[in-house]
Amino acid sequence: MLLTPTGRLLRLGPRGPHAVEDLLLGRDPGRAGRVLGRTLLDAGAAHPIPNPHDASDVTVVVPVRDRSAELDRCLASVAGDVLVVDDGSQDPQAVEAVCRRHGARYVHRPGGGPAAARNTALPLLTAPFVAFLDSDCVAPPGWLEGLRGHLEDPAVGAAAPRVVGGARSPLDLGPRPALVRPGAEVAYVPTAALLVRRTALTRFDEALRYGEDVDLVWRTVDAGWQVRYDPSFVVEHAEPSSLAARLVRRYRYGTAAAPLSQRHPERLAHLVLSPLPTAMVFALLTQRPGVAAAVGAWTTHRLRGHLGDGPTAARVVAASVEGTAIGLGRALALLGPFGWVAVRDRRVAALLVAPPLLEWLQRRPEVGPVRYVGSTLLGQAAYGAGVLAGCVRARTSVPLRPRRG
Repeated sequence: MLLTPTGRLLRLGPRGPHAVEDLLLGRDPGRAGRVLGRTLLDAGAAHPIPNPHDASDVTVVVPVRDRSAELDRCLASVAGDVLVVDDGSQDPQAVEAVCRRHGARYVHRPGGGPAAARNTALPLLTAPFVAFLDSDCVAPPGWLEGLRGHLEDPAVGAAAPRVVGGARSPLDLGPRPALVRPGAEVAYVPTAALLVRRTALTRFDEALRYGEDVDLVWRTVDAGWQVRYDPSFVVEHAEPSSLAARLVRRYRYGTAAAPLSQRHPERLAHLVLSPLPTAMVFALLTQRPGVAAAVGAWTTHRLRGHLGDGPTAARVVAASVEGTAIGLGRALALLGPFGWVAVRDRRVAALLVAPPLLEWLQRRPEVGPVRYVGSTLLGQAAYGAGVLAGCVRARTSVPLRPRRG
């Protein structure tokens, strides 16, 4: 029995542990072991470490609207074939001058948003791979070659690096590699930095001003492609300098939840609850540890009957309770000031503060824990306000409703 870091439980055959050891040590595991390796990759239980690959068959597409100084830094960090799509800049001459200085191709179009700008580039591409990079990003050396290695696997349609910026970028999906898919630990990746196989690429939905990257990634997964998240390559993304501007950006991101839920029903829920772990969490919050222990013991006993392994069953139950508590805390944070009222109860306060504090411990940013937790809660409140506003405009409550896990 194998319990993965993401909480997935896998039952291995008699040769399974030896094959996993061979794979980890780089030894040839034999045909059966290679089949197991493919199965683990397809299940998101293992993650490849591909060799870098020549990226001369990649075109980098950079949408921009003004921001010539940011574009200058961006283009200085990339090489090869680069196409800049000017999305209605007020000073197109300045943008074009930056492109000439870096040898990038330049295309101008009337303003229509990032999705429309990227779509404008698609008919102009001839290379078999395209990398999207936002103009306020700075890419590290070797990022394209590293991501290009992932696409040597014919099952992979896209690969993305980690995107960081400021104390806590909303685009930062964490330090662990992942197979990207709806409902997983990493459910999407942003097109702020994304490498895509042309045969896997479809047009962006231009009706989405925000969330067009989520929609594209989910449609790519629906088409049968794998999308890989590789945080070993880190792209710097410029966050607004003022707190107010950062909160406005988070609010706008939140407004995408409603239109996304209309395009992808049942996929976008900000709270997923399973009955028994939820019962245990609420029993602990209401100071009924005996009830929580009884439910936990009964659940572990039932799970042990399926698994034949008591310690593993207990670990699975504990992990599900922890995940439920973190999910409840994040959902509470989306309520903003209405959720903060609950901090008068120390148990609910712990529920609210624990998710960003655990995130701080995992990521160890340069800022201290108090500032990190505070900025995270403010950002989640702004995002939650955007979710609510988007739901009102779209006349839907789907993103607001919990979903049963």
